[in-house]
Amino acid sequence: MDTVVKKLLHESGETFAEQAGIPLKDQPAALFKLLVLANLLSARISSDIAVAAARELFEAGGGTPRGMSRLTWQERVDALGRGHYVRYDESTASRLGDTARIVQDKYKGDLRRLAIDAGRDPRKAAELLREFPGIGPTGVDIFCREAQSIWPWLRPYVDGQVKKGAERLGLPTDARELASTVPDKDLARLTAALVRVARDKKLADSLKAA
Repeated sequence: MDTVVKKLLHESGETFAEQAGIPLKDQPAALFKLLVLANLLSARISSDIAVAAARELFEAGGGTPRGMSRLTWQERVDALGRGHYVRYDESTASRLGDTARIVQDKYKGDLRRLAIDAGRDPRKAAELLREFPGIGPTGVDIFCREAQSIWPWLRPYVDGQVKKGAERLGLPTDARELASTVPDKDLARLTAALVRVARDKKLADSLKAA
C-alpha cells in the first residue's frame, strides 16, 4: 500500500488548485479563486480546459470578487474562450459575475466568513456553498477536497470520486482509514490524485503494475 500511495503522490499528487496556479492559503483571494475553479470544474468538460480557463480569468483580473465584478460579461466570455472553455462560456460568465456579487454582499469579499457562518461544520458549509450559482454537489466536493488542506475541520473529505479511485488501486475506501495513509498535509494531494485515477483507467493500471 505504501508503495502505491508514494507513487500516486509522486506522479499525480498535484492538487487542481496548484495546477491552476493558486497557492492555497486561508486568505480571501485564494479562497475565491478556489471557488471559481470549483465552478469551472463542475461542468462536463476536461479538467485541463477548466484549469486553463481559470488561469485566463485570473490573468484578466478576475482573481478577487471585486476584480471579477469589474470585468464585463464579454471580458469574462473572452477569457473563458482563451482557455478553450467555449461550450459553457456565456452561462458561466454570467454565473461567475453573480458569484462575485454574492461573495461581496454576503461575505464582505471574504470566504473565511463562510467557515464561520457554517460553524466549521462540513454539512453546513456544503449548504452554503450550494447557494452559489453553478455549485451543486460536484462543485461542493471539488471545493472541499481542495480546501481541506487549509481548513482542518473539513478533514477527511473523501467523496465518491475519491473512493472510486481508491477502490481501483486496492486502497481503503473508508475516509479515516484512507486518510491515515498520508500525513494531514498531503490529504488534499491524495484525494486529487485519486480523482484522476477514477477518471483514467490507464493511470490506475500503470500504478497497480508498479
